[in-house]
Amino acid sequence: MAVAPPPSPAAGLVSEWLHRAFDIAVSLAAIIALLPLFPVLALLIKVTSPGPVLFKQMRVGRNGVLFPCLKFRSMVTNSQEVLERLLANDAEARSEWARDQKLRHDPRITWIGNFLRRSSLDELPQLFNILAGQMSIVGPRPILPTEVVRYGSRIADYCGVRPGLTGLWQVNGRNDLPYPTRVRLDAFYSFRKSVIYDFGICLRTIPALLGRKGSY
Repeated sequence: MAVAPPPSPAAGLVSEWLHRAFDIAVSLAAIIALLPLFPVLALLIKVTSPGPVLFKQMRVGRNGVLFPCLKFRSMVTNSQEVLERLLANDAEARSEWARDQKLRHDPRITWIGNFLRRSSLDELPQLFNILAGQMSIVGPRPILPTEVVRYGSRIADYCGVRPGLTGLWQVNGRNDLPYPTRVRLDAFYSFRKSVIYDFGICLRTIPALLGRKGSY
């Protein structure tokens, strides 16, 4: 059986350029279109929960480089303290957190934060991460440094691409997916990545957002 030759360096550069052009065009268009929404959301966050409007957290990016991932704040300002207290006193929550790094009924989330998360509006500031080249429109879910160990040998696949605003995890069930499945989807994307494939995932994102499956 003949083996297909590896892509040439020139082809890789063209593909990289096309992806970057796609990211810039889509993120810039989205920022311009949604610009009137930003101050409205900022005001709702400010008047319903004391604290900053934006939440900044270090996530693992391409080549393992950490970057400040931006979100509209959806949690109380002492979220870490609340989480530690919950995990210390609730065995069921502790098990869920250890399994998924998520909580279905998270006491840290504010009233407006619940709406932002279910609608995915909390992630809109990541459009600026995309413009800065730290993220892509499509890619793996940006993970915390503490999650690297859970990826095992597949962390190299994750680090081979930029994390995305949307991706296979988001269009296949989001938080309803077991953690190992998320890892497999991230690795699969790194092998299938192309502008056409990204465009298909973007189209699948629309019904996924409307259905809100696994968004909490």
